[in-house]
Amino acid sequence: MSARAQVRAWRPGLNGVVEVLHAYFPSHAYPSHTHDAWTVLLVDEGVVRYDLDHREHDQSRTQVSLLPPNVPHDGRSVRPEGFRKRVLYLEPDRLGTDLTGAAVDQPELLDPVLRRRIEQLHGVLAVGQEPLEAESRLTLIEERLRQYLRRQTPPARLKDPGVASDLRDLLDARLPTGVSLDEASKLVHAHPAHLVRAFSREYGMPPHRYLTGRRVDLARRYLLEGRPAAEVATLAGFYDQAHLTRHFRRMLGVTPSAFAKP
Repeated sequence: MSARAQVRAWRPGLNGVVEVLHAYFPSHAYPSHTHDAWTVLLVDEGVVRYDLDHREHDQSRTQVSLLPPNVPHDGRSVRPEGFRKRVLYLEPDRLGTDLTGAAVDQPELLDPVLRRRIEQLHGVLAVGQEPLEAESRLTLIEERLRQYLRRQTPPARLKDPGVASDLRDLLDARLPTGVSLDEASKLVHAHPAHLVRAFSREYGMPPHRYLTGRRVDLARRYLLEGRPAAEVATLAGFYDQAHLTRHFRRMLGVTPSAFAKP
């Protein structure tokens, strides 16, 4: 019998951290998606391979990966036994959007001190009884991440994505209700075909896939608040619970109920 995925996810009472995820995936492969948060990733077992902004990266347990908000990435195991990981999702303003380019160009950090500090923070958050210690450890982690990113910041990455950025802002504002391509083209003042091509070129996925991924992201937040899956499906913009479950399982490898299970 093949091993089953194991997931523990929760929202800690720590300002700046929107989600903590501990997971083991024996076979799941993440499709391309984005988050509205900084992703601080540790791999504890196995090796993870992922594409970030069309470039391939590998991560083992000696590294820390820092994936910036709103940049598409996927993920899969290099080895047949799968991988085990721990993730912190940080609010986007904790590190600054001006540092996105540096993280895209060099997301892997070979920094034993940083990794040890992140492991310590995970231990504190898993118990959930020492808020001052958690705040202190997060502050040191963020300081070290910002120092690293500022050393790496390439000026050429700072650019205006134009209509693609406008459409992303519109999709983010309309997550539950959605928006038709015709309406979006009128609001953004661009031909629908040009809008799709520009968005896909800038973010590595078509607008509909981005919207679905962001809705799954929103569903995660509601599930961690303790809301039932049927209610979450409506709040996050899915047709029904089955629709939510299909996309949630495709994205995360587990059902909504398994994801939010205590």
